[in-house]
Amino acid sequence: MGSGEAQEDVSAAVRTLARFLPALLIAAGVFYDVRTPPAFTAIPFFTAAPLIAAPLSSLRTTVLTGVVSFLVAYAVHARFGLLPGVDGVTEMATVATVAVLAAGINRIVRLGDQRLASARQIAEASQRAVLPEPPERIGGLEIAARYEAAQEDAFIGGDLYAVQDTPYGVRLVVGDVRGKGMGAVAAVAVVIGAFREAAEQEATLEAVAGRLERALAREGVRRGGVDAFEGFTTAVLAELPHGDGTVRVVNRGHPPPLLLYGDGRVSPVGVPEAALPLGLGELGVWPDRAAEHAFPSGATLLLHTDGLSEARDAHGRFYDLERRLTGRVVTAPGPLLARLAAEVRRHTGGGMTDDMALLAVRRL
Repeated sequence: MGSGEAQEDVSAAVRTLARFLPALLIAAGVFYDVRTPPAFTAIPFFTAAPLIAAPLSSLRTTVLTGVVSFLVAYAVHARFGLLPGVDGVTEMATVATVAVLAAGINRIVRLGDQRLASARQIAEASQRAVLPEPPERIGGLEIAARYEAAQEDAFIGGDLYAVQDTPYGVRLVVGDVRGKGMGAVAAVAVVIGAFREAAEQEATLEAVAGRLERALAREGVRRGGVDAFEGFTTAVLAELPHGDGTVRVVNRGHPPPLLLYGDGRVSPVGVPEAALPLGLGELGVWPDRAAEHAFPSGATLLLHTDGLSEARDAHGRFYDLERRLTGRVVTAPGPLLARLAAEVRRHTGGGMTDDMALLAVRRL
């Protein structure tokens, strides 16, 4: 069993224990009162039960727990003849007060959960708007995409992918924007918007890369500050011409894609000349040159960001993507990406430090 699966089992056990803990506390209070002299009180058990139920249960369950705690405490006190003494009345008032406070705490927690759920829905809608799911099939190609955020409950960051069916073939882009936060998300939107427009209009993949370069340059000037001089995006663009068993690639400082052949071989898709990331055109002129590779039937093209290839375990060892994929026979891109995401989570112990965007295309 991997560390990730072990953590999930522990979390499930903790959640189960938390659900039954209020009842256990009430039972423990009864046992304590019955087994100890009347001078000893189990009121801490009866007051703790509704407080534990408040953040973990519904309002109905919390109120029910408070009522049961009060009635059980009353019954125990009556059994020992502690009512209507001053100490007994004070302890019963304490249980009743805590039960009311627990109901209030429950409502506050539930309102916070509703706000969080609303924020999650907004984040999901934003992801679907900026990074929509590509079609599962275009012509003779099967396609799958996946975004894994390093931060829990986050949905989108600085990694990106897009797929566009054009008159020149199916065109793809996977990239990684420098930086974090809303600035990175804004740059992602700029890159994807420029890619979708350029992919339809430009006859060559090199021209598409040029359009992305100019779009990021305009965005950097508009945003000003350090982003006007240091903002950049690593990206790899690919083109799969219709009815042609080839793939053309332009790489702008990004991890190279991998070709996974039907017999289990793995080959990086390299380019003859390295180029600067998008947005750094002022530092030098390196004309984009697309590299062409054979893309036979049954093969899968895997594009990814460095959140996959540079994921480290607790000892600092990188996730060896090429070695782990060698020998595998890919039958569908969706399960491949799901398995890679699960393996990276296990490799890092659930502590990913960078987002991860994955895009896989399989030629039928």
